[in-house]
Amino acid sequence: MTISCTSLRTPAGMIYIRASGETIVYIGFENVKEKENVTPVIKRTIEQLNEYFSGKRKEFDIPLNVEGSELQKNVCDSLMKIPYGETVTYKDIANDIGNPKAIRAVATAIGKNPISIIIPCHRVIGSDGNMRGYAGGIPFKEYLLGVEKWRPLKK
Repeated sequence: MTISCTSLRTPAGMIYIRASGETIVYIGFENVKEKENVTPVIKRTIEQLNEYFSGKRKEFDIPLNVEGSELQKNVCDSLMKIPYGETVTYKDIANDIGNPKAIRAVATAIGKNPISIIIPCHRVIGSDGNMRGYAGGIPFKEYLLGVEKWRPLKK
């Protein structure tokens, strides 16, 4: 399968997009350093991401191919259930996948999310309501939540 890629400058910073055939396999912060090739699925992804950043899109309809362990796939499926503008905790995700004691494993799997933004790992926060790590950095995560007009929990 042919790998296609491009970069996209967003209001929060640079992201990189990779597709395999007609599915997106990566949206993240690591430069792909491959020859740029904007295929129809990448073009559609860019359009939808730009709509998201401008506040016009709340859901994506891009074909995804999530690669990883069974746990990583289950965590990504759980992340996809988090509604726009809402947040959950790592413990919530562990409970959702049926493994309530796997909070650290869930956090590790979230950290390896291959398709940021569309698989909304930015919607996961600590049980205390505070931000936790994000591959693109906490400011990028806060920006994404701001796009969704999320408000922090009151302490």
